[in-house]
Amino acid sequence: MKLRESPRLKSFDYTGSFAYSLTLVTGKRLPHFRVAETVESCLEVLQEACSRYCFQCIAYCFMPDHLHLLLVGKEEANLPTLVRHFKQISAFRFKCRTGVRLWQISYYDHVLRREEHINTVAEYIWNNPVRAGLVESALGYPFSGPRDLMGQA
Repeated sequence: MKLRESPRLKSFDYTGSFAYSLTLVTGKRLPHFRVAETVESCLEVLQEACSRYCFQCIAYCFMPDHLHLLLVGKEEANLPTLVRHFKQISAFRFKCRTGVRLWQISYYDHVLRREEHINTVAEYIWNNPVRAGLVESALGYPFSGPRDLMGQA
């Protein structure tokens, strides 16, 4: 049996003050994030993980079957540690409540380059529900945020 190769960059350690755009997909692409209780539980875990592992969440959007995040780390921040903690705790809570697996294995990441503007990436994330035809305006989607940053980018 061949082991799956990691999608992480081999020459980059994901530690330090970098900005990341992430996509985490639900198991079997099931629409678990249509339920407010699930989103609220995951958001609580995300906020705790960001605080604990020295990240700021600039933007998030819980689409029905995946999650988009824009995170900025401080000098001591380590992305794989944050994601592992977030997925493990949120999955455990979800499985206890539903008996179902929450996440697919792994996640997609993009390290923002200097020429990529954080505001542009945040707007892109917040406008996902608009592009998907779920709402007419980003502010009309209840599972995006942080609300105090939306519209300021």
